[in-house]
Amino acid sequence: MLQGIGSRGRREIDARRAAPATLTLFLAPALLLYAGFTIYPVIRTFYNSVQTIGPQGQQHFVGFANFSALLQTDFVFWKAVGNTALFTIVATIADVFGGLLLALVLFARAPLAPLLRIVWFTPVLMSYVVVGIIWVWIYDYDWGLANQVLRAIGLGAFEQSWLGDPHTALWSVMATHVWKWLGFNMIIFLAALYALPGEVLGAAELDNCGWAAKLVYIIIPMLRPTVVNLLVLSFIGKMMVFDLIWIMTGGGPLWSTETVSTYVYKRAFDWNTFDLGYPSAVAVLWFIIILAFIVLMTRLLRQHDRLEF
Repeated sequence: MLQGIGSRGRREIDARRAAPATLTLFLAPALLLYAGFTIYPVIRTFYNSVQTIGPQGQQHFVGFANFSALLQTDFVFWKAVGNTALFTIVATIADVFGGLLLALVLFARAPLAPLLRIVWFTPVLMSYVVVGIIWVWIYDYDWGLANQVLRAIGLGAFEQSWLGDPHTALWSVMATHVWKWLGFNMIIFLAALYALPGEVLGAAELDNCGWAAKLVYIIIPMLRPTVVNLLVLSFIGKMMVFDLIWIMTGGGPLWSTETVSTYVYKRAFDWNTFDLGYPSAVAVLWFIIILAFIVLMTRLLRQHDRLEF
């Protein structure tokens, strides 16, 4: 049968046969790195969660004892869960819908739109370290910009030790986080707005549809997939927030900004408890909670009725 195939056909068949081997050869280094730095740590964390790991690697199987202690007696964990939940809900809503608002301003061709686009997107390009240090300076009680502005406009009575007061610390960090990520969501929404079918928007204008009605009944429904995706992504990121809080407050004062991620780090490396089993149990439990919320959010926000144009 192969006798009737020309030399070119034979070369193509040989190339197809060699493709899996070549693909495996090129993917093997990346797969090994992924397995070593992602898959193995995850499996090891699950294994450690049912162990008590003492100094010099001494391990004792304790089953679900770590989870039992975590859920029943660890008040710091529940405080961290409450802080993380508040941070996640408020910051996710502010990030996504604030980014949508900024995108609509640019889409409506507001004055100085190119400059505003640069200004609003610039914080996204900064690292958490830079952002955290800048806002620690802004929130300083004596010479920080926040209190200086309040004094300048005659509202000195509202001066705060923004990061030193348990009642304002979490909200202050939250404002910084929203400031950093608004520009990212803005760019995503702006791209989605420019991708909307022009004939639909044009037909709405011909029907003398006002801007508010066009926004509510046309633009927002067509942006639903983008909104859903950004809500899920933002939710995941904020459930695991660590960098900014660690830089600005370290979880204090009085656990007021403690999140689950900072608590895991402290229990594993900062408290000198010499037990990696307990923080592993915290990480595993939080992973399961995040996964459950993601599945729930995806199902609740999934669009069943697809728009057709």
